[in-house]
Amino acid sequence: MLIGQIKEIVRHPVKSFRGENVQKTKIMDYGLYGDRSHALIDESNNRNFLSITQFQEMVRYKARFVGEERVEEYPKVEIVTPEGNVFDWDNKELMAEIEQKSNRKVSTITYPPAHVPIGPIAEENIQLVTDASLNKIEELWGEAKIDHRRFRPNLIISLEDKNPFEEEKWFGKRLKIGPEVEIELIRHCKRCMIITVNPDNAERSPDLHKTVAKERKNNFGVYASVIKTGDIHVEDEVHLLD
Repeated sequence: MLIGQIKEIVRHPVKSFRGENVQKTKIMDYGLYGDRSHALIDESNNRNFLSITQFQEMVRYKARFVGEERVEEYPKVEIVTPEGNVFDWDNKELMAEIEQKSNRKVSTITYPPAHVPIGPIAEENIQLVTDASLNKIEELWGEAKIDHRRFRPNLIISLEDKNPFEEEKWFGKRLKIGPEVEIELIRHCKRCMIITVNPDNAERSPDLHKTVAKERKNNFGVYASVIKTGDIHVEDEVHLLD
């Protein structure tokens, strides 16, 4: 059954940095090609991943791949800082800036294109939201237009029937995207303080998290596991399989 089409594809080459919208990409066993494949390690905190939770301004650093997607090797990762400076990933000046701003000692880690393990990405590989649900949560919040980047989804689906939170009825079912890819819907995405951080200025709006907690039991968006890999494109049809 046709339920909609892919409206946006968003991957995050660097965990907790701003992602990039792409018109097409590969779906690997772990999710979108290169999603969360590069990360910062907080050497001051038991070598955990440094994230927006500890350093809110990470949302203002833009990361993107520059070049052809290859399974053998990533294309160059380009970082644009909040001040507009452009660096390659792992640049010493960039790392020094992040250490100074975050007041933490950091190091970097990169996972190979063929395998990004559980940890930098969620166990279920892909997070998706629908346009109808985004519109409804904006209505429930009632404060301002919601920037979907707050929720850091990989896929935004434009539904044929604009029923908010329809995706929560698909747990245990599969979606087919385009001619090749299949994913299985697994569970809710539980939300944390990250959604309160404005992607443009890193300022917080705590009322948004309170709204999601009150109105949606702290759930927004769903996680899916990859069943069949392949290529996906913006405007690919999305079918709910029997």
